[in-house]
Amino acid sequence: MTPDLEHLRRAITVSLDAREHGNHPFGAVLVDGSGWVVLEAENTVTTAHDVTHHAELNLVRLACASIAYADLPGHTLYTSCEPCAMCSGAIYWAGIGRVVYGLSEAGLLGLTGNHPDNPTLMLPCREVFAAGSRVTQVTGPLLEGEAAAAHEDFWV
Repeated sequence: MTPDLEHLRRAITVSLDAREHGNHPFGAVLVDGSGWVVLEAENTVTTAHDVTHHAELNLVRLACASIAYADLPGHTLYTSCEPCAMCSGAIYWAGIGRVVYGLSEAGLLGLTGNHPDNPTLMLPCREVFAAGSRVTQVTGPLLEGEAAAAHEDFWV
């Protein structure tokens, strides 16, 4: 198994943890340049009563508080689903150099439909990153079926 798939599966596991904790099923992990998982975060929108508590944004907050800005370009953020525009912007401003995601935004929309708890902003993370002045590498979607499993029967 490649390191990308291993870390992405960890993010998917964190998404299942979020669901078990009463939140939306999204999870993210941050891996340093040596391949070590340094941080994990799950979605806490429901329990925090704050729509900005997406897994990726929670992870960015933790990263900015604990890792030097100059070091973040060497890190990879793995996330169970494609980062939304808000999270992509935060990832970009934090300077994280690479993103690997599981389920695409389009795939997520196919699962959630027009659910009021997940209004979809169809703006792919690649487009957000491409509008910036520095490169953020993106890999995904990968393991979409595995990532989608955390959402089964959740958005009904």
